[in-house]
Amino acid sequence: MKLFSPIVSLLLAGAAIVGFLPLSFAEEQAASVLPGDPHKSSSSQPTLEQFRNSYNANPYNPVSKKNLETAVLVQSIELLKQKKFEEASVQLEYAEELYPDDPQPPFLRGNAAYQLKQYDLARTELEKSRNLGGETVDLLYLLGKVFYDTEDVSRAVELWELAVQKDPENKSLQALLVKSKRELAVDAGMGKGQSSRFILSFDAGIKSDVADRVLGTLEDAYNQVGRDFSAYPESRVPVILYTGKDYREITGSPGWSGGQYDGKIRLPVGGMTEVTPPVRGVIFHEYTHVVVRELTRGNCPVWLNEGLAEVEGKKELDYPLTVLSQASKDSTMPPLASLAGSFASLKGKSVDLAYQQSYSLVRYMVSVYGWHRMNDLLMALGEGNSFDSATEQAYHTAGRTFGEIFTEWRDRISAGQEL
Repeated sequence: MKLFSPIVSLLLAGAAIVGFLPLSFAEEQAASVLPGDPHKSSSSQPTLEQFRNSYNANPYNPVSKKNLETAVLVQSIELLKQKKFEEASVQLEYAEELYPDDPQPPFLRGNAAYQLKQYDLARTELEKSRNLGGETVDLLYLLGKVFYDTEDVSRAVELWELAVQKDPENKSLQALLVKSKRELAVDAGMGKGQSSRFILSFDAGIKSDVADRVLGTLEDAYNQVGRDFSAYPESRVPVILYTGKDYREITGSPGWSGGQYDGKIRLPVGGMTEVTPPVRGVIFHEYTHVVVRELTRGNCPVWLNEGLAEVEGKKELDYPLTVLSQASKDSTMPPLASLAGSFASLKGKSVDLAYQQSYSLVRYMVSVYGWHRMNDLLMALGEGNSFDSATEQAYHTAGRTFGEIFTEWRDRISAGQEL
């Protein structure tokens, strides 16, 4: 079942709801209106610049104007797919000038602004689209995400209730609404705290001085992780401290999970009375996910994301890689491709092995080839490149392909040198 429009599904991949990717509304328009692909140049196909020149030469010709707007929309969608959100936003602003009464350009621009965490602009654009008659399930979902990510869960719930009314058969949207209502009920009894970089909510059973220490640890993570990645996110990060029961109910995480980042850092702290080294390790781990998502815009294989988080977390609490060592001896390490997706379904030693393998490989890449190349890799992923293309860009100056780096690491593991 198609859940949301292609562009929402694409941009929010990894969120609670993901759909398929057929042609978008604008691309369908282009297929029927434009004589060719408006963002490709050939001797027989008009380019975007030619459409613009045609419109400038005769701005009162409705066909020229509509062709230009459709061409701009198609190019903007291509830029969004390539995660070039700043460029897409500029193009879409121009499309809004061409057709100020069309709900599509502000909807797409709201998408771009959301990905850039420009929440005020995203809200303005999406509400503009809504007022122009664009109140679709897609728009209500995305506008709800804007409010949800800026800590207005009640407003998000209102919008998602409207979305469910429009699409009552949408099971994923219904599940999101149930989860959000449960979170809203839990949040009502929570204490609050904040700093310049974090917004903290914590269960009533958690002492405020412990919450303050967690906030201080988050500030430490902001500085330490920021130095390694040369990245300091500007938007304040929501952090929620739960009892173990509330954490499992809200997140649906497996029993072994010690924390989660899904746009908000969620930590099960229970009856914690102090921030111990294991807790510091979890906080640093989860905060690293914030930075990785910021740099890669969600375009990151899970093993790389978790490996980087473990590199930072293990600075606070180290542990031996015994499961990886045994798997190397037994030749039972899983192929790296199997670790590209979520670890949530893993159990027992498979969990430990996935994290230890990811950590060891990433640590090798950083220690041998440097943080600067790792950061280049993350930035290339953030620009929408495939992993193969991104690693080629990042490591070509080292004279190595990723396949060669992986083989070096695997040989060292087999020899017991990188444990």
